[in-house]
Amino acid sequence: MFSPSSSQNWDTSSHEGQLSVDVFREGDALVIRSTAAGADPDKLDISFHGDLLTIRGVREADNDIAEDDWFYRECYWGAFSRSIVLPYDVVPERAEASIKNGILEIRLPITASSERSIKVKVRD
Repeated sequence: MFSPSSSQNWDTSSHEGQLSVDVFREGDALVIRSTAAGADPDKLDISFHGDLLTIRGVREADNDIAEDDWFYRECYWGAFSRSIVLPYDVVPERAEASIKNGILEIRLPITASSERSIKVKVRD
């Protein structure tokens, strides 16, 4: 399910939906949560490039419904992605990802160097 650097190809020729995310700090971990209902965990791609985390996947509808039988179409089905600039330095090799009740949760350990506070003196 999780790979720090994936080379899996995704179909980006058509429109991709964008995931909504919650990003917060919990102790010494950065946590990203997003709804991923309908996505196959084996088809999720979570990758890092510098301070950028990218989540990609596909939500596949289970059945074919004739066009004339639709009344509402509010749920997004198809390819989706989201890139997030991380607010802290993290250790991507120790990242953990899980899905429970349709919620994707990614936990990233924050590096000790992120905790330092540096003061910059302004010269006049």
